[in-house]
Amino acid sequence: MLSEFDLIKRYFNRPRPGRATLGIGDDCALLAPAPGMQMAISTDMLVEGRHFFAGADARMLGHKCIAVNLSDLAAMGAKPVAFTLALALPAADPAWLEAFSGGLFALADAFDCELIGGDTTKGPLTICITVFGELAPGHALRRDAAKVGDDIWISGTLGDARLALACYWDDYALDPGPMAIAASRMHTPAPRVALGMALAAGPLAHAAIDISDGLVGDLGHILAASQVGATLAVDALPAGPVLGAQDLNLRRRFCAAGGDDYELCFTAPAANRAAIVAAALAAGTAVTRVGSIDAEPGLRLVDGGGTLVSMGLAGFDHFAS
Repeated sequence: MLSEFDLIKRYFNRPRPGRATLGIGDDCALLAPAPGMQMAISTDMLVEGRHFFAGADARMLGHKCIAVNLSDLAAMGAKPVAFTLALALPAADPAWLEAFSGGLFALADAFDCELIGGDTTKGPLTICITVFGELAPGHALRRDAAKVGDDIWISGTLGDARLALACYWDDYALDPGPMAIAASRMHTPAPRVALGMALAAGPLAHAAIDISDGLVGDLGHILAASQVGATLAVDALPAGPVLGAQDLNLRRRFCAAGGDDYELCFTAPAANRAAIVAAALAAGTAVTRVGSIDAEPGLRLVDGGGTLVSMGLAGFDHFAS
């Protein structure tokens, strides 16, 4: 049977040069940002049965648990540097650990993000990652920085992850091919790190947030922090390729409040439109302008003709159900 330290050594301790002054193997890791930079730090926890299904594919789970953290760095415009991993396991299953660590490191390595420490224990399957990034002082894309007159932009597409979830819950049905496409958005999201870094470095954007709990709810955090309102063109929201083939009401609901998209929602001056499109092209990520920041408080959804649309939508709340 694997001990705690055997488990760490076999699956998570990687003997290679890294950014940390001191990594795995001591009571603390030692990490310093590059000269003239500041650290951006975020923590996310994934709990079996709450954030992912029991028996979820271990490799895809490894990918997703680091992806959601990298997405937080992207929303601030920070470059990934390192992360810690706290892992509670019902049992030390070598096959599961091999697949999980494989998915984890495949994505972490793609962004040169180094595992520098953490903890393991026995318990209900729970994954907690703290990620560290760096960026120039004064360049962070903060939620409280949206300005009246800003455009509202969305990266990528929305809603396919929520559509896949509806199918898993037997609330909807898709043929196997479209279901596989939608499920890939749910299980293996792509963090928009390059785009976030470009928006911050410009600087091209004022405020940003990653869309994890649904656009309406997450944009609402920007509006509250910035003390502004917004008008959102609900039919301009970029639906995923599978959701885009479904009926209008479903497209609207899942684009506006679906969740699990891990795209960026950001606000920026209208004068930066061309530069944003160019930065998105360089980052390999499509962007869509979907609304504007207003002085009037609240969020207004309008259709293609500018008529108000009442949908009764809200973002996901971890304690609501």
